[in-house]
Amino acid sequence: MLLALLTLSACDNAPGTQVLEGKTMGTQWRVSVAALEPPRAAQLRQRIQQQLDADDHNLSTWKADSVLSRFNRYQGSAPQPVDAGMADIVTVALRIGQKTGGAMDITLGPLVNLWGFGPTKQPVHTPDAAQIAAARAQTGLQHLRVIQGVAGQWLQKDLPTLSVDLSTLGEGYATDHLARLMEQEGIRDYLVSVGGAVLSRGKNPQGRPWRVAIQKPTDRENAVQALVDLQGHGISTAGSYRNYYELDGKRISHVIDPLSGRPIEHKLVSATVIAPTALEADGWDTGLMVLGSEKAQALALKEQLAVYLISKEGDRFVSWMSPQFAAFLIGDE
Repeated sequence: MLLALLTLSACDNAPGTQVLEGKTMGTQWRVSVAALEPPRAAQLRQRIQQQLDADDHNLSTWKADSVLSRFNRYQGSAPQPVDAGMADIVTVALRIGQKTGGAMDITLGPLVNLWGFGPTKQPVHTPDAAQIAAARAQTGLQHLRVIQGVAGQWLQKDLPTLSVDLSTLGEGYATDHLARLMEQEGIRDYLVSVGGAVLSRGKNPQGRPWRVAIQKPTDRENAVQALVDLQGHGISTAGSYRNYYELDGKRISHVIDPLSGRPIEHKLVSATVIAPTALEADGWDTGLMVLGSEKAQALALKEQLAVYLISKEGDRFVSWMSPQFAAFLIGDE
């Protein structure tokens, strides 16, 4: 389950644009560049898929042999070695988790599973207070730390049953990784995305800025809320309006509030963040989505974040943007 939903779409249909795409992490990846010779395009696509497959093997909670799954199964307190990429993701997660007052929490696996958004099936009835309390007791960012040293990096937990789920950040991390691959390949003008995380550099083949559309929070595809020029930044959206189910007559969102242990019920339906990296954007959008509109606005202003929020007020959708986001806006449609 990936929190950053497909609410962003690349406007990459300019003449001369070549689009490579495939699947990873339970979603789609997409790379837009100037047209390449067929052999070069095939080689690039293969390298992209290999890299993303390696990322998935590192971060997946669905694959029993992944690095993260092995860490989650380990029930001791000794530091466990990880690569620099995973250490970076967890470091970002802990920092954003602290700044959001715990709203962005990568240890929520037991609660995600309890509410039926993990590998387990959906519950037949709404979990009771005792079940929620038991699941919450197995979570908490305070039980997790990253150790950085000359010899490498390690993750350490002081709660044996603690498990880490990086799906809220995996799309952003993989998108940044794609951008680094483009640079290594000598490609300076590109737009890359994994799921709902997008990053661009340079211009499209027509010499114009790459444009990204923020879709309206409806079930209709291609309903555009706003257009942005990322100016070399990353963007990610979290939303509560597509990944849900009905239980005991209530709509159950996949976005879980770590403090209550329950799915969110507030009016905020979409949070979009533009940040220097897609990873940063992917972490902030989740935390802001959990906080709700008023707290998210206050935090965005305090941290000077580029944020675009959409709330549902009755039958209307109401948008709010921070001053920093306005600098990226092209226009509304």
